[in-house]
Amino acid sequence: MRALLIDDEPLARRELRRLLSSHAWIQIVGEAGNIDEAQAGIEAHSPALIFLDIQMPGGTGFDLLERLDRPPRVIFTTAYDHYAVKAFEVSALDYLLKPVEPERLAIALEKIRRSTSASGQGANMPLEQLFVRDGPRCWFVPLREVSVFSAEGNYVRLEWGRERPLLGRSLTALESKLDSRRFFRANRQQILNLEHIQEVELGSGGRLYVHLRDGREIEISRRQARQFRATMGA
Repeated sequence: MRALLIDDEPLARRELRRLLSSHAWIQIVGEAGNIDEAQAGIEAHSPALIFLDIQMPGGTGFDLLERLDRPPRVIFTTAYDHYAVKAFEVSALDYLLKPVEPERLAIALEKIRRSTSASGQGANMPLEQLFVRDGPRCWFVPLREVSVFSAEGNYVRLEWGRERPLLGRSLTALESKLDSRRFFRANRQQILNLEHIQEVELGSGGRLYVHLRDGREIEISRRQARQFRATMGA
């Protein structure tokens, strides 16, 4: 697995590189000392995994993730930022406290390997997760669990279980990244997850109303109704 080391401390990167030498399946393709270098490295090398420091001069690891349309898998490394770690307790992420312990690193890597094998995610696969920061809280949101994306001005509200975080991009920009086999543009304001449909109701004037498993009702616009029927094989 191709990996990039992102930390403003050269000694920390050197030590992590040394520890990773015991894991032959990890190929270190580069290093970065700030988020600008990190973004350039990710674009140049397309790593499947990044080891990401949280506090760095010029911007945090969170700032980097918000820049990326398709963030790699992440193992956070931090010396003291327990507040940031606390913010990620709701997400299936891992983090390492510095100085990194070899045993703890091995556990984190095994978790990453299992999740990668289970998803079969590759560089050319559709977007499977989004990094979302809404106020003091942060998530890596698995898109299969999102029932609806709703436009709110130039932002998007995600309906994800009991959470409703706000994503800092437009619905149109997000739509271009989504898997069209799973997500459908129901109307000008909403994209729905086809896997969350419970039933479809025919309304007056040829309108369609989709009832989702979470109880939400979504109207399919007349313009989209024919395409929706074709997509659903109806």
